[in-house]
Amino acid sequence: AVFDETDSIDSHVEDTLIAGAGICDRHAVEFVASNARSCVQWLIDQGVLFDTHIQPNGEESYHLTREGGHSHRRILHAADATGREVETTLVSKALNHPNIRVLERSNAVDLIVSDKIGLPGTRRVVGAWVWNRNKETVETCHAKAVVLATGGASKVYQYTTNPDISSGDGIAMAWRAGCRVANLEFNQFHPTALYHPQARNFLLTEALRGEGAYLKRPDGTRFMPDFDERGELAPRDIVARAIDHEMKRLGADCMFLDISHK
Repeated sequence: AVFDETDSIDSHVEDTLIAGAGICDRHAVEFVASNARSCVQWLIDQGVLFDTHIQPNGEESYHLTREGGHSHRRILHAADATGREVETTLVSKALNHPNIRVLERSNAVDLIVSDKIGLPGTRRVVGAWVWNRNKETVETCHAKAVVLATGGASKVYQYTTNPDISSGDGIAMAWRAGCRVANLEFNQFHPTALYHPQARNFLLTEALRGEGAYLKRPDGTRFMPDFDERGELAPRDIVARAIDHEMKRLGADCMFLDISHK
């Protein structure tokens, strides 16, 4: 989001359109860029603690870092575990909200569609069937409205930093219920993860490259300038393809991320 006084929403929009390679819906981009700051502020109001620092003038402000495709520092973060900070804060708020009931150890199996159970009127979703892992039974959850917030399907790929639950179940449930599904070819891969042949890989934050880390071949030479003038701060799809290209070209198991010069 635009938090730096030297930045602008127009610049954020332009960066996004360029990174989108002509595929973006400009109206959607403008809407998101214009409302991003208020959404981040909402997270702050809920209790999310983003890192701050003291400016030369003595004032405290949020510490902003830079990521691929951005021409300015726009990334608020909580050390290198921003997702965990956001998730734990929101889960805590939900668990303590009087109007929210959380079903733990429960997995949605399918949506309940009115015409499939013989209800009259317009076809609509009226709830979900849920597998209760404690009781090992399928339970019926009726609802006036259903929102699917299940993530994507990137775990279908062998190499990904996405969790095992990114299996596409929510998309499949929506499809079976008759929802229109689009743009399934767009799976974003985070370019950098720790390589260990005998352990589970984990994501290496993009902020490393934002703070000046270099991507290098096994011989220690940089390769990103050969692919994009923005180097390591090119958009993620370009960086991921460049890493993949160099690994295949050289027959290498991995590339290297070097921030030792900082």
